[in-house]
Amino acid sequence: MNAPPKVFTLRRSSSGGAQPPKQTKIDYKSALNPAQYEAVTTLDGPILVIAGAGTGKTTTLVHRVSYLVECGIDPRRILLLTFTRKSSEEMLRRAAVLLDGRCEDVAGGTFHSFGNSLLRKHAPQIGFGSSFTILDQGDSEDVINLLRTQYLGKDADKKRFPRKNTLNAVMSKSVNTLMSISKVLENEYPHYLEQANSIEQLKERYDAYKVKHNMMDYDDLLLHTVALLKQFTGVRETTSKQYAYVMVDEYQDTNKLQSELVKLLCSQHNNVMVVGDDSQSIYSFRGANFRNIMDFPKDFPGAKVITIEENYRSTQPILSLTNQIIENATEKFPKNLFTQKGITGAKPHIVAAHSENYQSQYITEKILELREDGVSLNDIAVLFRNGYMSFDLEIELTKANIPFVKYGGMKFIEAAHVKDIISHLRVVENPKDAVSWHRILLLLDGVGPKAAQAVIDDLVAGNISIQNLTPEYFTSVRSGENVGALFQTLAEIYPETVSIQDKIAAILKYYKPIMKNQYDDHQKRQKDVEALRNIAERYRSLNSFLTDMALEPPSESQVDIEAEGTDDESLTLSTIHSAKGLEWHTVFVMYALDGMFPSARAAGNEKDMEEERRLMYVACTRAKVNLIITYPMGIYDRESGMLLTKPSRFIEELPESLAERWVVSEE
Repeated sequence: MNAPPKVFTLRRSSSGGAQPPKQTKIDYKSALNPAQYEAVTTLDGPILVIAGAGTGKTTTLVHRVSYLVECGIDPRRILLLTFTRKSSEEMLRRAAVLLDGRCEDVAGGTFHSFGNSLLRKHAPQIGFGSSFTILDQGDSEDVINLLRTQYLGKDADKKRFPRKNTLNAVMSKSVNTLMSISKVLENEYPHYLEQANSIEQLKERYDAYKVKHNMMDYDDLLLHTVALLKQFTGVRETTSKQYAYVMVDEYQDTNKLQSELVKLLCSQHNNVMVVGDDSQSIYSFRGANFRNIMDFPKDFPGAKVITIEENYRSTQPILSLTNQIIENATEKFPKNLFTQKGITGAKPHIVAAHSENYQSQYITEKILELREDGVSLNDIAVLFRNGYMSFDLEIELTKANIPFVKYGGMKFIEAAHVKDIISHLRVVENPKDAVSWHRILLLLDGVGPKAAQAVIDDLVAGNISIQNLTPEYFTSVRSGENVGALFQTLAEIYPETVSIQDKIAAILKYYKPIMKNQYDDHQKRQKDVEALRNIAERYRSLNSFLTDMALEPPSESQVDIEAEGTDDESLTLSTIHSAKGLEWHTVFVMYALDGMFPSARAAGNEKDMEEERRLMYVACTRAKVNLIITYPMGIYDRESGMLLTKPSRFIEELPESLAERWVVSEE
C-alpha cells in the first residue's frame, strides 16, 4: 500500500483573489531558490519575472502552474502562452508529474493556436466563416503572386517590383510590428520604397481575397484575434473572465500584436505573469519588440518586478564575463548572475588568430583535444553571427573527420546563388555538363527552356564550343546578345593556364548583376559569395575545388532540424539565434571581429547595436564549463572596402582580468 503524500504547511497570506492553501503536497520553499519561490507564490496582480540565462525559468513556470492549482484555481481558468507547442506541452507535462493530472487541464498553447481556437467560435462576427482555411507561407506567397500578376498585368515581371516571397515578408512584418508598408520598406528594402503605394494596394487586394475565400494566413490569427477582442466588448470580457490567471513565456520575444493580446486578455483582472530576459531579446528581425518587456511596468501599473539571478548552468568565471558584457548595455533591468556550484572553472579564453583559416584550424585542434579529454562532441558547440561564417571551419572539420550538424542559415552548397556560381565553373571544367548549362542559361533574360535546350543540343553535338562561337550564331538564338556575353566570359577563363583565383574573379564580376536581378536580398547573399571566393582561393586547381564541393561540401547537414535516428556523436554548428535556450559543456564563439560581430550594418544605429550586444550575451551564456571566443586579426570586407582588424567592441571593452588572451599565428 502506497504511503500518503507528504503535506507541507504554508504560513503566507495573500490579499486579492486566490488564497494560498494551508497545506500543499509540494515543498515549494525547498524546491526553489528565494527569488523563484517569490515568483511562484505571488498570486495576484501583474508580475514581471526577469529570469537571467540559466536561472531555471521553466522550473519557475512549472511550479507556478502547480501552485495555482494547489491554491484551488480551476486549471481551465489558467492560460499559459508560449512560442512553441513543444514547450507548452513539456511544461504542462512536467507540472502534471510534479503535482497530479489536474495540471493537464490548464489551457496552454502558442499565441497562434489560442487565436485560432477563439476565432473559430467568433469568426462570423468579423466577416469569416468558422471553417476558414489557414494559409501556410507557401500558400500565401502563391496567392500574392496571383494577385501581383493580375494587378500589374504585363509589368508583373519588372525587376524593380518585389517578388512574391519579398512581398509576403514585407506584408507580414507590417502586420506583426504594426508599422506601415512604407516604414517596413524604408527599414528593410529601401530600394523598393518607391513601390510603397503599389504594395499597399496589393495588400488590400490580398486581404479582400482572403475574406472572399474564407482564408486567414498565419499573421491573421493574431491580427483578427486582437480586432475581435477590441471591437466586441462582450467577447473580451467573457474571455478575460474565463482565464483568471495568464502566464506568458519568453515575453522579450513578443511582437506588438502579441503584447496587445496579453493586455486584452487581462482587461478584467490584471492577473498576468510574464517571464523573460530583456538581455536575450534578439529576434527583432522576426518582429519581436524589445520595448514590450521594458515597458511592462508602464503597461501594467503597480507591476511587481522579480529578478532571478542564481544560475545553474555556468561557472562563475563565465558568468563574470557575461555580466560585464550586458552591464555595458544602455538600457536593461539590472541583474548580476551568480552560481553556488562548487566548480570554480577556468577563465574564458579570447583567441586572436593570424587568419580565417588559422581560426578554423585552432578550433578544430581544440575540439580534438577536448574529445581526447573525454568531452563528448555532443557537448561542444561552435556559434556564429551568420550562417556563412562557418564555411571555412566546415572544411577543416571534414578533413579531421569530425562529424557535425548545422543549425541556422541555409545549406551553403544548396543555396541558389552558390549553385549558380558553381555551375559556371563546372561547364568550364566539363563543357558537356548539360545540367549546369541549363541552370546558367536560364539565368539570362529572354532565354527560356526551349532556347536553352537548343544551345545545349548544339554544345553536345559539337556544333559549337566555349572557345569557338561565331557572331553569326548569336543572331540565330533568342537573346543571343546575352548568350554571347556568357560565352565570352567562359572563353576567357577556359584555358588551364588561368588560375582558379582568376577564374572565380571573372565569374563573380559577370554574375554580380545577374544576382542583383535574380534575388531581392542580393546584399545578404553577397556574404556567401565572398565566402565561396575565400574557400576557392585556397585551391591550386579547379578540378580539386569542384571535387571537394561535390564530395565534401562545407555543409551536408540539415538546417534548423534536429538530426534524429542516430546515436553517433556530432559537434553542433549553429547560428546564435538558433542556439538560444540551449547549452553545452564547451562553446566556441567565432568571428568576434568588429564589422562582423557586431555587424557593420548595426554601426550608427544604437538600437541595432544594442541587439548585437544582447546577441553576444546569448552566445556566451550557452557555455557551462569552457567559453572560447575567437577572431581573425584581419579580414578584407569587400562589401565595405574596409580591412577589419579590431576585435569585437563587446570583447575589447572587457577588463583584462576576466579572460585569458591568446594569439594563434605562424611560428
